[in-house]
Amino acid sequence: MHVDIPLLRDLVLLLLISLPIVFVCGRLRLPTLIGYMLTGIVIGPSGLGVIGDVHAVETLAEIGVVLLLFTIGLEFSLEKLVAMQRVVLMGGGLQVGLTIVVAMLLARYGGGLNWSPAVFVGFLVALSSTAIVIKTYVDRAESDTPYGRVAIGILLFQDLCIVPMMLFVPLLAGQRELNLFYVFKTMALALGSVFLIVVMARRIFPFLLRWLVTLRSREVFVSFAVLACLGTAWLTAQAGLSLALGAFVAGVVLSESEYSHQIVADILPFRDIFNGIFFVSVGMLLSLGVLVVAWPVVLGLVTLILVGKTLLAFAAIKALGRTTRISLTAALGLAQIGEFSFVLLKVGLDAGLLGGDTYQIFLAASILTMLVTPFLIGAAPAFGYRFCRWTGIPDAPDVASPELSPVSGHVVIAGYGLNGRNLARVLRAANIPYRIIELNIESIRAGKKAGEPIVYGDGTRREVLHAAGIERARVMVVAISDATATRRIAALAREVNPNLHIIVRTRFVSEMNGLYTLGVQQVIPEEFETSLEIFARVLREYGLSRSYIQQQVETIRREGYRLLDAECPGREVLMSELATIIENATTTAMRFPPNAAAVGRSLRELALRPTCGVTIVAVQRGTQTVVNPDADFVLEAGDVAVLLGNPENLERAMESLARETVSVAGEVAS
Repeated sequence: MHVDIPLLRDLVLLLLISLPIVFVCGRLRLPTLIGYMLTGIVIGPSGLGVIGDVHAVETLAEIGVVLLLFTIGLEFSLEKLVAMQRVVLMGGGLQVGLTIVVAMLLARYGGGLNWSPAVFVGFLVALSSTAIVIKTYVDRAESDTPYGRVAIGILLFQDLCIVPMMLFVPLLAGQRELNLFYVFKTMALALGSVFLIVVMARRIFPFLLRWLVTLRSREVFVSFAVLACLGTAWLTAQAGLSLALGAFVAGVVLSESEYSHQIVADILPFRDIFNGIFFVSVGMLLSLGVLVVAWPVVLGLVTLILVGKTLLAFAAIKALGRTTRISLTAALGLAQIGEFSFVLLKVGLDAGLLGGDTYQIFLAASILTMLVTPFLIGAAPAFGYRFCRWTGIPDAPDVASPELSPVSGHVVIAGYGLNGRNLARVLRAANIPYRIIELNIESIRAGKKAGEPIVYGDGTRREVLHAAGIERARVMVVAISDATATRRIAALAREVNPNLHIIVRTRFVSEMNGLYTLGVQQVIPEEFETSLEIFARVLREYGLSRSYIQQQVETIRREGYRLLDAECPGREVLMSELATIIENATTTAMRFPPNAAAVGRSLRELALRPTCGVTIVAVQRGTQTVVNPDADFVLEAGDVAVLLGNPENLERAMESLARETVSVAGEVAS
């Protein structure tokens, strides 16, 4: 029997058309969410019109929003909030507050809206896209940069603001009377939700999760996570609150559990699918007819949003004490309209806060701001430098702390993160003078409390390097996460001090050639060092000697990391040799009696490697063990030597070393 299911047909068409569009976006290094929005525009009612039941797709999109807020709640950490409280509360509060006020006044006096719709527009404009911004920062390895941390902190505050904004929509729409009772009731609901989070996190959910884990059933565990998400969302909806609020509450509850990471891993596939549908539904809502007719208004609104939000976010971040460059770079990343604005926009449309044309114009402008976000974030670091140079605005204080005395032959450390702190500790223990350059206020306070010689400022400025004594320094180590700033610091340091030895930490091997071109002597890519450590531990697990592993590691370093590059011509040969060695390598141990031929001779004289293809990797003498003995090491009676080679070579070597020698350890398969 043939059964036609319209929703299933629409989903098949949606996925079929979205795949090539998302693929092209991936090739262009654009977030997949943008591809889904473009898909919605193409298949929507004003596009090809291939989707028949738009409302059914919107229902699936609402599930996507619920799952998105649930995973954001899972990743929300009260400890993280406390650690970033100044950025989150002060920076986020200023950004959201300023944006709401300015957007409200512009909508009221510039757009002719009444006060309630004007305040609602302020809510919409204040939010930025958490999904697109964080995804772009992660793809560009900039989430740990100074501007990345500030932007993410403000996004965290914006996500928290979704809750009270949704609670106040009925008040703005006139569905509730404007009185103190409703205001207090709304705030009580919000505080009650927080109290519910604390109680459930501490009492109920840990017990349930521990009981479920004992069942050892992944299906039951996933079912409980989905039930907690959708069930809490449904309960809050029954109480007159939003589905999204309930999902967020459930996520925060489970984030306090030790199993939160497993829950995230299990929920992510569902979230990604439904989120894609959500962004497709956003694109489907766009009316191309309105966009064609009102494109000057839409472009003007896009420009106003991008410029206005950048300036307001810049002012908020600058108030935190961040430099001009960092403030502007982070602000450009927050200039778009967020995905939760679309959720609010739909609620406001149903409540009658915005008319049809106003809704479509704002929707079109919002989608365009999200489409240009990856390009803005990509251009932001370089633009931050150019802006400071063009305007002459000082980027950071350029004088050293007065207690720092002149020094020469020292090390300049750019960045007081984990790498910088460890290096400073070693240099201090070795009585080697050093100076530290740092931008983060919290790091500077911690360093000064520990008595570290820190200069507050941006290392990309000549005056800051001068304050750290770069002209008289012997070595400079750049240990920051900002790739653009790293290149500028290296170039400027080389210009100021041509004899300086520069060592740079970077994320990826692909950045090495550009840094060497700038005059950097040594580049330590984290990606490569991690691969080396894995490489060494694998060989060690197969029983190869430390000396051989170290030799291979040094060989790769001498070759300039080329052997780990997929395009390296000699890589296949090296990997083949290593595979053969791993397969055939064997160790054996032998004791030398007084009459052995090897007693009294050095390893150089024995020449085991060229004659037999065997290496002595260790010698035990009494209670002492000599690992990787050098060529001048002389064997004595009673020594126990560990030999490495294939079985045939080992047998031949043992015969030549001691005709009457008795082996004390058989071959040990590696």
